[in-house]
Amino acid sequence: MTTPVNVEHPRSVAALRSVQLLVAGYLALSVLTLIAIIALRNHTTIVNDAVWTRGTIVVASAALTFLFARRAAQGSRKGFLRLRIVSAVMVVAIVAIISLPGTFPLWMKGEQAVCGLLLLGVALLVNGKHLRSVFTC
Repeated sequence: MTTPVNVEHPRSVAALRSVQLLVAGYLALSVLTLIAIIALRNHTTIVNDAVWTRGTIVVASAALTFLFARRAAQGSRKGFLRLRIVSAVMVVAIVAIISLPGTFPLWMKGEQAVCGLLLLGVALLVNGKHLRSVFTC
């Protein structure tokens, strides 16, 4: 078991609070999207197999990202590292989703763009100089 990092400095608290809010927004939007997918399941032009798969994967990844953000805010080095990795990987995946022609309907690409912006904010904060220095001590 590793000793938690001291994250009580006001700048760290503020940065990690921002990260948690961004991730909470990502999780909320992902859950709402899955609810919309379920509600619109009989409209095959709006909800296809790719939408079902992506929607489910995004909710699972958002839940894990939320968990990692909470652990990082508690001073967990592993949680912080996982948050850094997942936020960067998901931003890249979202760019790929938005770029694919034809696979996903426009409404889902828009939703994914918003998720991408939220995660980009997370990635910038957790890869910024301050938080990296806090968790590498």
